[in-house]
Amino acid sequence: MTAQADTTAREMLRLGGVTVRFGTSEGQPALDAVDLDVAPHEIVCVLGPSGSGKSTLLRVVAGLQQADAGRVLLAGRDQSQVPTHRRGVGLMFQDHQLFPQRDVAGNVAFGLRMRGSSRAEQERTVAELLELVGLPGAQRRAVASLSGGEQQRVALARALAPRPRLLMLDEPLGQLDRGLRERLVVELRRLFRELGTTVLAVTHDQGEAFALADRVVVMQNGRIAQTGTPLEVWQRPATEFVARFLGFDNVVAATVQGEAAVTPWGKVPVPEGTADGPCRLLVRPAGVRLTPAPEGLPCTVTARTFRGTHVALLLQPTAGPRLEAACALRDAPETGERVGIAFASEDVVVLDAAPE
Repeated sequence: MTAQADTTAREMLRLGGVTVRFGTSEGQPALDAVDLDVAPHEIVCVLGPSGSGKSTLLRVVAGLQQADAGRVLLAGRDQSQVPTHRRGVGLMFQDHQLFPQRDVAGNVAFGLRMRGSSRAEQERTVAELLELVGLPGAQRRAVASLSGGEQQRVALARALAPRPRLLMLDEPLGQLDRGLRERLVVELRRLFRELGTTVLAVTHDQGEAFALADRVVVMQNGRIAQTGTPLEVWQRPATEFVARFLGFDNVVAATVQGEAAVTPWGKVPVPEGTADGPCRLLVRPAGVRLTPAPEGLPCTVTARTFRGTHVALLLQPTAGPRLEAACALRDAPETGERVGIAFASEDVVVLDAAPE
């Protein structure tokens, strides 16, 4: 086997230098020379704020948006001249786009009819998929009678029916309440694992992405800011943008000197092997440890928020910007109390170098 053939076997999708510009060539492109690989059976979630380019990326892969530069390959084949309906991909959008005039079975079987499948195959596949998505026996139900979660399941079954080699999801759970989203995302991951489906999903919800994905891709202004497993991205955001997008606000300018960094909060220990010099430094809330006053850096508790598994404390030091700490409910001081804090190096992350 040649090196190229071996690479193709390990990739379901490859984007090489994909660029999209809307309107004139001036200004920031919607996609800026994006490179991305998705392996067979992998679940990849593209995460980012509105306008970061994540939905444009999905549309390019589907053939709904022409790239101005770069290539899209599916199973090693260039898709530049392949229309959407011949790419063998499944699409599921946030608003589901179900056919209201058709019942559940009519919606799920749509792709099978377009492919010319026999009636017996359609009926068998529809029944199997409705069972898989938790709607057994729902074939004759009207779309209008379904709840939002049930419509989401029907849309998923419809996208899966033609057995696409790549399933693409655009904010698939965005219209559902949080409790239902959390339940369904677990079911989706189980279902994709059971079917061996390759998935490319886009979302702005980090909790949804981290629960569903094998790999997370964070986008910023049309470029990939970071890619990695959910744990890697959460524990070690690569840039200040990624850290703040994930909700981490304890970011300051710092200068590393040996085993510590000089910051507005005083000296903060850094991970072993950190290079000396200026940087941006993140201290994750779990790394802000309370100490008995007057030990440590003196702070005043200005707010506390119950987060279910812990309490988030907003602290104002006597020097430096305020910061957030996370602690157990039984250990959480009241608003207005004076506490001391120390920093744990395992929750300190050195970000991109500060500009000169």
